[in-house]
Amino acid sequence: MLSSIRPVPALTIILSSALLLAGCSSSDQQDGANPSEGGATIEVEDNNGTQTVNAPPESVVALDNRTFETLSDWGVELSAGAVSLMPETNDYTQDDSILDIGSHNEPDLESIVAAEPDLVINGQRFSQYQDDITDLVPDAPALVLDPREGEPFDSELKRQTEVLGEVFEKQDEAAQTTDEFDSAIDRVGAAYDEGDTVMAVTTSGGEIGYLAPGVGRTLGPVFDIFGLTPALEVDDASDDHQGDDISVEAIADSDPDWILVMDRDAAVAADEAEYEPAEDILSGSEALSGVTAVEEEQIVHMPADTYTNEGIQTYTEFFETLADALEEQG
Repeated sequence: MLSSIRPVPALTIILSSALLLAGCSSSDQQDGANPSEGGATIEVEDNNGTQTVNAPPESVVALDNRTFETLSDWGVELSAGAVSLMPETNDYTQDDSILDIGSHNEPDLESIVAAEPDLVINGQRFSQYQDDITDLVPDAPALVLDPREGEPFDSELKRQTEVLGEVFEKQDEAAQTTDEFDSAIDRVGAAYDEGDTVMAVTTSGGEIGYLAPGVGRTLGPVFDIFGLTPALEVDDASDDHQGDDISVEAIADSDPDWILVMDRDAAVAADEAEYEPAEDILSGSEALSGVTAVEEEQIVHMPADTYTNEGIQTYTEFFETLADALEEQG
């Protein structure tokens, strides 16, 4: 009986062992890891549903203005980004290693491919290119965290910050950012007198534009956050960033107690010879000279880089400034 047993060839043993090891390796890669990087992944919710992202991602492309300051504060390294849209106050503008995608008017979308991203943070001005981006880099999730229509603007800014905190493992930093935001909101809410009327305007090209309560990207939502009493409301107001073409006389006739101002040109044309600061435009308007807000010096300006920033830090800074002014007059 024993003589009928044949020895197994050594080559067969080697091949069998190799196949077994290969099978184990394949099983390990499929067990919740990213096949390309071997790192962990998490699921987060953005405007388009559930997205699976590397945590943290290794090659990041940033295109949403509202996220630039947050990412910079957290020390997130970018492979590429819309550097041309970033305010000079952002450290990314001094980093030559970042591929510049350019502005939304003439973007170099091929640079996104060159960056070989495992995450694209899209939104705001680049929202129109969402489909193009997903076609170019189909393996990289393109997160969209813009404030959603119909949702409270302040809650949406916090949601964006919290999701990014999960992605970059910066939950503590995200909590600090949202806490500071909430604190500034509380201060304004406590100091504002509902009997005071408020007007929001933007300045650009030496002209004053009316910003309607509840609409638009910048000051419109502020009315909803604090329940501000509008000094003037018009039918069919737009959400245009340059404001509606309402006469200065109509603004003056509404006699606002407070004027909130977004100087659009301060972010994009401050170095140009013809630039007129919002403060000069308002103070130089004869029609506004008798308005309560002007006479009482109750004019509050948003940060100079608002138009190219618009992140949660922008609003925290503005709300703190507004709270200071309200508390001083109160």
